[in-house]
Amino acid sequence: MHGALERKQKIGPISETVASAYSTHSQKKSIKQSGYLKLTLLSLFLLVLLLLGEHLFRNSLIPALAPRIDGTSNTVAVRAFSVLQSIDQKLCSALKCFNSPVSDFFAWKITSATLSPENAREDLKTPVNQSILKVAVQNRLAIPVLLPNLVVSFTDADESELKSIQLTPSEWLPSAWQESHVHFLKDGAATGEIIQTELRFTLPPGAAGYRVHVIYPR
Repeated sequence: MHGALERKQKIGPISETVASAYSTHSQKKSIKQSGYLKLTLLSLFLLVLLLLGEHLFRNSLIPALAPRIDGTSNTVAVRAFSVLQSIDQKLCSALKCFNSPVSDFFAWKITSATLSPENAREDLKTPVNQSILKVAVQNRLAIPVLLPNLVVSFTDADESELKSIQLTPSEWLPSAWQESHVHFLKDGAATGEIIQTELRFTLPPGAAGYRVHVIYPR
């Protein structure tokens, strides 16, 4: 019995050492798992914060990040913005959004502008210097943009301005386009949209040239 008792006393310390090692390993594993959990929760929190921030400030953030679609913007930027738009649409479907088109002068490109005399005259009803200006403008931004005013300036041979005419969207947009876009003043022009219009002008005496540009009235 005494010998057996002595063997038990020898085994005891070894068993306690093994238990202690197992406990330490379990504690380390628990701490490691806790660290992963905290990191995951923190990442999810930051992601939610980022998405909510994008949603709250989308009307200023999205226009600032929107690239041009005419090939002048970086390809990576265009793809990244496409992903952002996809996320934004999903958020809007769940949280509802107020889409507000922006006023961006640099979004617009005048793709063509030609001035030519009007061929047909109805007796003396049509002025002698009546001409037709054909203009095409495009929204190059990857988001809808509010329609600008169109400014046509006539110049003399020395390129000094003789006359300048400013037209509101309701005045320069084609009637058919306005009818098909009932809320055009609020919705603006869609991304990539090209608008073609024809405008009649009576040229001032001495007119030798013209300029066409867009502006947003203050």
